[in-house]
Amino acid sequence: MKKNLVIASLFALMSASVSASDKPVEASSKSVEEIAAPCAACHGPTGVSPSGAFPIIAGQHVTYLEKALQDYRSGARKNAIMAGQVANLSDADISNLAAYYSRQEGPLYTPTGD
Repeated sequence: MKKNLVIASLFALMSASVSASDKPVEASSKSVEEIAAPCAACHGPTGVSPSGAFPIIAGQHVTYLEKALQDYRSGARKNAIMAGQVANLSDADISNLAAYYSRQEGPLYTPTGD
């Protein structure tokens, strides 16, 4: 019974974070700026890469960014640099990063009216 309650609670939390993935998750111990600092080396401080060698992530859709980061972390998406960058990120860190970069202005940015 207790196990079912825990599973149901986890499922509810995961569902809530997916349905509200355009808003930052508050469960991280670091600010999103701290989490994003290593990203700036390749993707630029606001997600607009200074080089054509790295993708622009500013304004990218939040669910795409979240899924990509999760896939790099799990190994489903292969890139040695990204795998190392996301290896120690929590689910909350990933959600916060995805929300942060999706709101940054860039060539992919489309205001949502929030």
